[in-house]
Amino acid sequence: MIIDMHAHPWLMNEAFKTSQAIEISKKEMGWGLMSGHDMQMTRIELKDAKVDKMVLLPLDLTTTRKVQIPDNETIYKLVQDNQDIFIGFASVDPYRKDRMIELEKAFDQYHLSGLKLNPSKQHFYPSDPMMNEIYEYCIKKNKPIVFHSGMSWESDAPMKYAKPLEFEEVAIRYPELRFSLAHFGWPWIHETAALLLKYPNVYADTAMLYMDSPRKFMKDIFENQLGPLWLENNLKDKVMFGSNSPRFKPRRIKYGLDQLNLREATRSKIMGENALRFLGMEE
Repeated sequence: MIIDMHAHPWLMNEAFKTSQAIEISKKEMGWGLMSGHDMQMTRIELKDAKVDKMVLLPLDLTTTRKVQIPDNETIYKLVQDNQDIFIGFASVDPYRKDRMIELEKAFDQYHLSGLKLNPSKQHFYPSDPMMNEIYEYCIKKNKPIVFHSGMSWESDAPMKYAKPLEFEEVAIRYPELRFSLAHFGWPWIHETAALLLKYPNVYADTAMLYMDSPRKFMKDIFENQLGPLWLENNLKDKVMFGSNSPRFKPRRIKYGLDQLNLREATRSKIMGENALRFLGMEE
């Protein structure tokens, strides 16, 4: 099974009640030149990329930007209507007074599969003690977290909150908490690699912001900057395929990964098996 661990519903018409809501989403996430699309287009793109499942990552900006892109109930409905292709995550704004009520509802009522947090856009440091209650609840419910890590294109999203080493204290404090550093923490990829090597509970995805082409970029990251055998020999159990759809098409990121010189067993882990383990869905 091939699983895209990093996708957003921010241009899906079915995720928003009005066209104005889509425009707000586009403005917040810096996607002003992109257009909304319906579910059929999503299905065509997944089929074209030969991707079986897509993990939907929303973002709750209730206190900082007065928006949810979209809310957790909408993610639940998208998953219910498209169970064959979607796995849904929740998001909560850490500064919401009712954050734990929202998180409990997301896990217990909506049965969402994990939590998405964006320290840059939500303006918090991962090791801030205010986050402990959220982390402990995720451990209790056996739910993983996907953190935005590294650079962000969006406005009002300082990178200082999301440098990979900012997550080390979380890994130490909560060894039972599975979490993923999205975008491989780019451009701080060596910090990310160090965390993957040192901490069993830390993962990363491949949804990086390529500058030239996915083929050239993935080869440069995983065969030049990190060394030709790092992924094969040391990181093969910790890296998960992620596209950052719809900013980048799943087929393009997948094509870039397909060009890497990997054993088939390693490729299978990166394209889906690691995600199943991370999600707690392995057989």
